[in-house]
Amino acid sequence: MRAVRKIVHVDMDAFYAAVEQRDEPRLRGQPVAVGGGSERGVVMTASYEARRFGVRSAMPSAHARRLCPELIIVPPRFPAYHEASQAVHEVFRRFTDLVEPLALDEAFLDVTEPKRGPPSGTLAARAIKAEIRRVTGLTASAGVANGKFVAKVASGMHKPDGLTVITPGQVVAFVSALPIEAFFGVGPRTAERLRQLGVRTGADLLLVDPAALQATVGKLATFLLQAARGVDERPVVPDRQRKSIGAERTFARDLDGRAALEPELASVCETVGRRLQRARLAARTVSIKVKYHDFRIVTRSLTPATPVRSTEELRRWGDALLFTTPRPAGALRLVGVSVSGLFPASLWVEQPALPFSEPTIRP
Repeated sequence: MRAVRKIVHVDMDAFYAAVEQRDEPRLRGQPVAVGGGSERGVVMTASYEARRFGVRSAMPSAHARRLCPELIIVPPRFPAYHEASQAVHEVFRRFTDLVEPLALDEAFLDVTEPKRGPPSGTLAARAIKAEIRRVTGLTASAGVANGKFVAKVASGMHKPDGLTVITPGQVVAFVSALPIEAFFGVGPRTAERLRQLGVRTGADLLLVDPAALQATVGKLATFLLQAARGVDERPVVPDRQRKSIGAERTFARDLDGRAALEPELASVCETVGRRLQRARLAARTVSIKVKYHDFRIVTRSLTPATPVRSTEELRRWGDALLFTTPRPAGALRLVGVSVSGLFPASLWVEQPALPFSEPTIRP
């Protein structure tokens, strides 16, 4: 008889803001947001003290200040967050090698057969949370279930410093009570289409005509029906490969023309190039995004003959893409660069140097 899987989803609590409060005593107990403090800045994350005022991630900083006049906005310190994340993930691997990172601050763990302690998902989650707090001084919330979907939803139910356990016998009732927006892959538009079918909760998925569901949401229908029945056999995949690396910059003032944009593009390329090299990855495709004063967005992508591995190469292709964007009739407010088609740089075998040539550029 196969052992019941024990999946833990660990999610750090207000991670960036928590690191700032840990490292700067004056911020403790205060409403804190990490992000840009300028007129066009955006909140990346907010402490729980700030969230009580309605401050949320992706919110314009100006709006956040109106909601919470006492809000303290601090610029992000990514090296500090990466250091804390590395310590957290080292804790994970003391308990299991089956760790699937989702971001700096969250991961799935399969603790069916843990390296230490009894084979109990609940006890493992408690021990992991305690170890994270001892090592980093930060708190984490965890969800425990027999599948990834339920474990992830459960981890967010009692934040901060929460632990929610859904036993196999509770899974169907738990999923049945969830609003349809809580399901993976269901955004606002999909949720509206599902509501038109009469689907508002997980329980409704058990009643809807499968053919109608398939016609409405396509391949997503298979996952939704399985989840509603409490079936989630997706494995925890260790060290999942990142799909892309990117960065973008919103300007304090609109820039006039490409000449003014070039140094900003170079700076963003530097950021992406450092991240690419730090991760020891190479990229097959380079993309650029430009947003104009009227919020119109133009994107361009190219796939060079040889993979991109350095900041210098990235800047060269970024410049090439920039000159394929429409000449701006007005001011520019944002530029972004991303690389995709990632693979370990060590797998690329150096070829004889080829002359620089323009690849096909895709709009």
